[in-house]
Amino acid sequence: MSDGLFDLPDGGPAGASRPDSGGTLAGNAHTSAPLAVRMRPRTLDELVGQEHLLVPGSPLRQMIDGDQPLTILLWGPPGTGKTTIASLLSQHTRRRFIEVSAVSAGVKEVRDVIAGARRALANGVETVLFVDEVHRFNKSQQDALLPGVENRWVSLIAATTENPHFSVISPLLSRSLLMTLDSLTDEQVGLVVDRAVTDERGLSGTVTLAADARDHLVRLAGGDGRRALTYLEAAAGAATSQGRTEVTVDDAALAVDKAAVRYDRQGDQHYDVISAFIKSIRGSDVDAALHYLARMIEAGEDPRFIARRLMIHASEDIGMADPTALHTAVAAAEAVAMIGFPEARITLAQATIHLATAPKSNAVITAIDRALADVRAGKAGAVPPALRDAHYAGAKKLGHGHDYAYPHDDPRGVVPQQYAPDEVDGQVYYRPGRHGDEAELADQLERIRAIVHRRS
Repeated sequence: MSDGLFDLPDGGPAGASRPDSGGTLAGNAHTSAPLAVRMRPRTLDELVGQEHLLVPGSPLRQMIDGDQPLTILLWGPPGTGKTTIASLLSQHTRRRFIEVSAVSAGVKEVRDVIAGARRALANGVETVLFVDEVHRFNKSQQDALLPGVENRWVSLIAATTENPHFSVISPLLSRSLLMTLDSLTDEQVGLVVDRAVTDERGLSGTVTLAADARDHLVRLAGGDGRRALTYLEAAAGAATSQGRTEVTVDDAALAVDKAAVRYDRQGDQHYDVISAFIKSIRGSDVDAALHYLARMIEAGEDPRFIARRLMIHASEDIGMADPTALHTAVAAAEAVAMIGFPEARITLAQATIHLATAPKSNAVITAIDRALADVRAGKAGAVPPALRDAHYAGAKKLGHGHDYAYPHDDPRGVVPQQYAPDEVDGQVYYRPGRHGDEAELADQLERIRAIVHRRS
């Protein structure tokens, strides 16, 4: 912490000039600052995404537009606007603004900040304290913040990428307004990139961005606006170093050291690659399936989309040949929803390997399609009287439930009985294959059908 950090500003409490906190938000307006810093929004209206936090009367609006004292905890992925919101506060508040990084500050520094804020308040000057990466604070460091928050000696703005319910102590969490920030959509990341290309604070139109290069940068950003601008700056530097003004996809690939995967989530590549992925699993070529999975992951495909296709495939192309395949696919989908990328790549790979190496059968999908075809053809006759509901008054007089044979009364667990309507009685829809578990099931089903249809 620098000397004089806690000195009161000159000029008195009201409208006093704010001392520079000396943190990452200070002194970054120079032209050699990173593009992501230069393009940091100057007003809430310039903030991209997080519309749910910007509605009139929201706590964020109150704090920035109305200069209201509040304690706010900002939780969200990297590059979604947490530091930007703190920056807006530092620019627009009439209060003293102090920034502390949880990476370098200890308990003593935190206590010094709180003590300085208390002295400032006695002189009529309120303090806003910004703590970046608050999840890096241990319990003692977070405890040191409590007196200032509880007595409102400071208005605390704390930012974290970790779930605060696990990384922030309960007393601090209960005294804070929790605001959750979402990852930016591709459209929003594209807006951030386009603005940086033309804005005078950014590249000022000195370069143009080819459409495929833009798509590549947006995909690789993964919803992180700061990462997108970092990649854009590097790609623009690669182009201008060669005397060119157009940033190509090769520049983008070179700048971020990742090959540009030709893949459009809304176009032909999207459907071609997912089709090849499923057909490779169906064909039991595990290595080809993993190749296509890797292409989708690298291109930024939604992992939930991949997981949904694996669940469908588990029933459509494997089914009862390996009933555990569906269990694996469903478990993978649940895991993907909870953990996301990059860890989800492991779960998706495990499910892909299981499904690709499992015995195959399309008997499930053909069975339901045969049954649907008959129903659509009008073969949907009356339910046999023995199977009808017999639990209401007068049902027995109508013959409902009469002569119903209870399977558990037979030692075999199966009894001769007509279950299907007359129109489709004896129709065979499910025809098991001879692979995996279905081979044994086919023999068992043959014995069951022989009993069920043996009526006299």
